[in-house]
Amino acid sequence: MLGNHGNATFHYADTALLSIAAVDAPEVVSSAAFDEALSGTFDRLGVRPGLLENLAGIVERRWWEPGVTFAEVAARAGEVAIERAGVDRSRIGMLVDTSVCRDHLEPSAAVKVHDMLGLASGCLNFDLANACLGFVNAMTLAAKLIDSGQIDYALIVDGEGSRHTQEVTLERLAGEATTVKQLFGEFASLTLGSGAAAAVLGRASEHPEGHRLVGSETRAGSQYHDLCYGDLDRMWTDTAGLLEAGLDVAEQTWVAAERNGWDWRALDHYIMHQVSKVHTSSMQKRLGIDPERAPLTFPNYGNIGPAAIPITLAKHTDQIRPGERVILTGIGSGINTTATEIVW
Repeated sequence: MLGNHGNATFHYADTALLSIAAVDAPEVVSSAAFDEALSGTFDRLGVRPGLLENLAGIVERRWWEPGVTFAEVAARAGEVAIERAGVDRSRIGMLVDTSVCRDHLEPSAAVKVHDMLGLASGCLNFDLANACLGFVNAMTLAAKLIDSGQIDYALIVDGEGSRHTQEVTLERLAGEATTVKQLFGEFASLTLGSGAAAAVLGRASEHPEGHRLVGSETRAGSQYHDLCYGDLDRMWTDTAGLLEAGLDVAEQTWVAAERNGWDWRALDHYIMHQVSKVHTSSMQKRLGIDPERAPLTFPNYGNIGPAAIPITLAKHTDQIRPGERVILTGIGSGINTTATEIVW
């Protein structure tokens, strides 16, 4: 059911994206290395190796160095974003950490990032988690606070890491008790990647060089909340069920967007949440997106959670020309979908 559009359609009046930054994790880990680690399990279960590269399309992903925290890498990206934006950090009125990966439950990751970046005591700071949509959700919140005059600038950060999750998953799946059901139930864990991203948003009227946020459309399919769940030690996913349900909710979002006046069928750039080859091609086909206008990062970075959209955007900015229209779109397990338009 599409329901009331009152709280699901957003229009922005005076907010611009001033900078976008991506920080790569240093260690490259190939899918071939994962195949080697699971060769005994594949042989015993009669499963052909190469699924990650041939089916998911993920050739490699990255890991952070041992011992680094998610907040530390989020702060690294935040520092780059502040420098690129050229703003006085004392005027940043809100910091949001949207990371799925957390080193601990309390305190928030945002407080450590706030401290490391030397932000003002009057800078509101907190974590915002919504699976893979946290970053774009934070952009919506920031835009509304900037439009209202409550804050001058917002900094959004995200730091994700798959090293621990994949190390313990590989060890578990290499065990002699592993079943085919378990192998494929935890397969999505092996598609994850590591990376950090950050963005600074400010007032468009004060920054003509910025990239204006136009609006967003969002929808929920919360009846599908049990198709994926996990923590740092284990993630279980109904891959086929999650894909089909996500596509359905994403299509509902775009149908609603057209009804509400958005025209997103022929944009210049589609910055999509990056999961796998199957997921990306299915999304493009269902929504009528031209693959030539949708840059890919998953082959070499995997699924970096909420950092995937900003990292993909950051790595594609040299291909975007002034005045071109860009959409940030993704699906978060749970399920939620969001699309946000920016004029460059």
